[in-house]
Amino acid sequence: MADVLYGRTGEQAAVEALLGAAREGRSGALVLRGEAGIGKTALLDAAARTADGFRVLRATGIEYEAELPFAGLHLLLAPALDRLDALPGPLRRALEGAFGLADTGPGDRLLLGLATQHLLAELAGDRPLLCLIDDAQWLDAASAEALLIAARRLREEGVALLFAARDGEGAFPAGGLAELRPAPLATADAEQLLPAGLDPALRRRVLAEAHGNPLALTELPAALAAGAQAGPLPLPGRLRLAFHGRLTRLPAATQTLLLAAAAEETGDLGTVLAAAAALGAGPADLPPAEQDGLVRAADGGIAFHHPLLREAVLQRAPLDQRIAVHRALAGVLDGDRRTWHLALAATGPDDGLADALEEAAHRAEARGGHAGAAAAFERAARLTADRDGHTRRLVLAAEAAADAGESDRAADLAVRARARTADPVAHALIDHLRAAAAFQHGDHPAAYRLLLDAAGPGTPAPHAARMLFLAFHAAWYLGEAELATAVDRLAALELPPDDPAAPIADYLLAGTLPLLGRPAPPAPDAAEAVDRARRAGADAVRDFAQLSGVTLVLGRDEETHRVTAALIEEARRAGAVGTLPTLLFFHAEAQLFHGRHREAEITADEGLSLARDTGQHQWASQLGALLALLAALTGDAGRCTALAAEALDGRGPARPAGRAWTQWALGLLDLGEGRAAEALDRLAELTGGSQRHHVSGTRAVPDLVEAAVRIGRPEQAEEPYRRFARWAEACGQPWARALLLRCQALLGPDELAEAGYLAALDLHRTAERPFEQARTALLYGEWLRRSRRRTDARPHLRAALEAFDLLGAGPWADRARTELTATGVGAPAAPAAGPLAALTPQELQIVRLAAQGLSNRDIAAQLFLSPRTVGHHLYKAYPKLGVASRQDLAGLL
Repeated sequence: MADVLYGRTGEQAAVEALLGAAREGRSGALVLRGEAGIGKTALLDAAARTADGFRVLRATGIEYEAELPFAGLHLLLAPALDRLDALPGPLRRALEGAFGLADTGPGDRLLLGLATQHLLAELAGDRPLLCLIDDAQWLDAASAEALLIAARRLREEGVALLFAARDGEGAFPAGGLAELRPAPLATADAEQLLPAGLDPALRRRVLAEAHGNPLALTELPAALAAGAQAGPLPLPGRLRLAFHGRLTRLPAATQTLLLAAAAEETGDLGTVLAAAAALGAGPADLPPAEQDGLVRAADGGIAFHHPLLREAVLQRAPLDQRIAVHRALAGVLDGDRRTWHLALAATGPDDGLADALEEAAHRAEARGGHAGAAAAFERAARLTADRDGHTRRLVLAAEAAADAGESDRAADLAVRARARTADPVAHALIDHLRAAAAFQHGDHPAAYRLLLDAAGPGTPAPHAARMLFLAFHAAWYLGEAELATAVDRLAALELPPDDPAAPIADYLLAGTLPLLGRPAPPAPDAAEAVDRARRAGADAVRDFAQLSGVTLVLGRDEETHRVTAALIEEARRAGAVGTLPTLLFFHAEAQLFHGRHREAEITADEGLSLARDTGQHQWASQLGALLALLAALTGDAGRCTALAAEALDGRGPARPAGRAWTQWALGLLDLGEGRAAEALDRLAELTGGSQRHHVSGTRAVPDLVEAAVRIGRPEQAEEPYRRFARWAEACGQPWARALLLRCQALLGPDELAEAGYLAALDLHRTAERPFEQARTALLYGEWLRRSRRRTDARPHLRAALEAFDLLGAGPWADRARTELTATGVGAPAAPAAGPLAALTPQELQIVRLAAQGLSNRDIAAQLFLSPRTVGHHLYKAYPKLGVASRQDLAGLL
């Protein structure tokens, strides 16, 4: 297209705003989405021309390349590979493995996105960076995922990412990124693109049929003048036909060379010419295409004028010519690219080629390219004549698709594989894949049914155990009856003691059976269970992440805190990003229950950011709901309700994963603000409904009791109280016994209340639960004041007020202050917030690490942020804290 763009003032302003922010050090991303020819590529070209002072990287998605893992990412980042040594170890190794530069073993696919973020930030160290990604709908899945994660995580690095994606073809879901749809050109602007002297009748026809599409306005005049018919084709089809007409007029050798260029995914001119030579074409055949403006050859590459032109070249070529060109390309390439082109040239079963494709798939998996591996396994299956071999490769494809997070594709491949075999064990393993896909979609009932059937008598116990672990997880969201069935089935398995699943199964049963009123052996210390699982060959970080929350079911909050802290540290070192949101959620729960509200907020905030950016919707819901509860404790109603609404924004037929926590959060908000009736309604549904066995459903019972007593309806708390009493006695923790005594004091006869409160306070002093201790002191002080014992009430109300003020529990502090004033003494005003209170959770986390002496790069590596983002947060934190440098932080903290 010409350098001048007509009718694109608004679009260019949006792009310039993106570039302007990058010049000022702020990162951002924009997706241009629209029909073929609407001007997306022209806007990318214009951005490149106006990006003065920027480093510019560019890549284009190619349909043939969509099955080659990391092809798009490698094309974009190839100029930056010399910067890999600047990345922290896990991130560097992730990219080295993805690009085949080192044998680094299986990688975490989500870690690759964070590695991409860091590399882009490194490139922007000396000047702003602009990344232009055209035809993003044809990016291979691994590259698309990595770039989208990076785009969501970039903050203050001066990186601008501009994507162009076509409607209706391929897929580029870019949730969380800003999008802009270039509009059709107005008539006055459209006329500027038409050739001067065009016949008026033809001019009117072009304007009518182009519908303001810039590419149509430039291509249709010649096509219509040559006699092309309008026909019923949509505009992209019409444009391809227009290109067909231009191609037909070229010499045959030139057409052959263009076909080689269209089929060669990287645009490397040397490769194209070598393949074309095998088909009888050479460099002398390129000028006619260049003179006609169809291609441009420069810097060792060859680029088509428009992606539709590449597609037109491929579509118009007869099958025998396409086969010939893929064979020619295979003859000049090596490695997996050679294998892929041979596969594209295959016309029937070929066991040798199928074996080569399977090997390529395994290599892709080792690099973290699970989506590309799935495509290779699936194509290998098509080339396999043996029925069992075909089925096996379909199963491998389904497993790889599941590992890539492509649950729909995994389910489809599993169904196809299941239809090809009658082996019951194979059916069970395939149904495990189908269930995992259903679970990822939030369809917990379907996943549960599939898993219980799959883990039947004919399935080997180790496989059945893993199926029942997932069935347990699905049942957790369904109800106690389903949970009991899954646990009973797991208990009936006879697992070999040395199987990695055995310690996990034992701990899960020991933690869950008492919750269901079933006898169970004492649960070992959680750290011992992790060590046993590790010795048995389990990956403790990944295999124990989900089950580390069972310690909370047992009431062993301190064990949860210790074990998750160790696993989080290990996950950071290993780059196990996918498990971090799970571990951070359980760690934040333990911090919350210990009254470390600010620490819990920091932990959950990090987990929520990671879960959002890596697409882990289940844990985003859980962590957002936990943050909603923390907001309720501070009395921040707006933040509480906003986080709760986000957590309840479900993505499947089942209830959102964080629903139980949101009920508790909103109930506590009501209770803290004096709306006891509303609190009772919310908390009664939680503690008496299908999720009453959840940790939040159990821990919310004391709040339910308080709400019920405050409005004179204690009978509504009777059944949940009895369940809580059984649980408190079973867990044997002093703090749980203290909460039980507090409930008894509220519910029991008035003459026994004081003894209950005093006994509860004695137990509170043995446990680190400042918030709950203050709640008990407040309730006791209120009881004393109502009993006209104002002098006795004052010390308890003062202690409660001091604790609530220190914890920032505003509504509870206000209530204590009001009660203390009612005893006839003045209550101290709320203390001024300290400087740390002004920091965001991420700022406080970074400030604490900096105070320990960690450099910006060390902090960035630990938190999977860029060093410039760390520096930005410190720069914002210093004036809030009244310090000038990191040397002052240690003394302040």
